[in-house]
Amino acid sequence: MKHRAAKFSIGQIVRHRIYPFRGVIFDVDPEFDNTEEWWNAIPEAVRPSKDQPFYHLFAENAETEYVAYVSEQNLVPDDSDQPIRHPQVKQVFSGPEDGLYRPRAPMGH
Repeated sequence: MKHRAAKFSIGQIVRHRIYPFRGVIFDVDPEFDNTEEWWNAIPEAVRPSKDQPFYHLFAENAETEYVAYVSEQNLVPDDSDQPIRHPQVKQVFSGPEDGLYRPRAPMGH
């Protein structure tokens, strides 16, 4: 199976194109790599395709911070120039600098 190249990169700040949250990418899966239970919990009308990159985000909305798993089709670049307040960001990244966070140590599985 051929994987599509990821559009976004680790350390990039993105926001969800539908739901009101944003975050910084800390890992990328070339295609869906979560449970069927998680997949089936997404309403069918908005369920994304599995054959695209999925991103792990240190995410936040107006109320809280959390980790999100989001398909590439549902992300857009965040150009607000606002830092991410998620507490794990400072453990993993430095910055932001020029709109990007830089990993403090090599990232990987």
